[in-house]
Amino acid sequence: MSSNVTLIGNLVDDPELRFTPSGVAMAKIRVAVNRRWRGQDGEWQENTSFFTGTVWREQAEQAAESLQKGARVIITGRLEQRSWETEAGEKRSVVEVQVDEIGPSLRWATATVNRTQRQDSWSDGGQAAEATAPAARDSYGPDEAPF
Repeated sequence: MSSNVTLIGNLVDDPELRFTPSGVAMAKIRVAVNRRWRGQDGEWQENTSFFTGTVWREQAEQAAESLQKGARVIITGRLEQRSWETEAGEKRSVVEVQVDEIGPSLRWATATVNRTQRQDSWSDGGQAAEATAPAARDSYGPDEAPF
């Protein structure tokens, strides 16, 4: 069972880019999510939660290139629990985010987006379509507005 989540927070470290033995890119990210509220006494209270996540493939390489420690990011993904046993025989588990999307938050920043060429072609059936610019027209029909 997995749960979908959206997290908005700040990167604690630069994304850590690594590659699997088969050459697939992955980036580990850590994000701090702050929550602030005014308590019953009128004083500001604050709580910070830390989440670890994994970004895969081209998105991992782009995140490592584009994002750095301190950047405010928006993440969507799935919570997944991973369990293991230590060498001493102790059972451990952790909940991590399998990142579907990650990008900079524009609440207090600006960003420049550079579109990249897709390396896979599953979405267009292997046929790359040429992008064409809209053509301007000089004449319009009686029911068409010229804008």
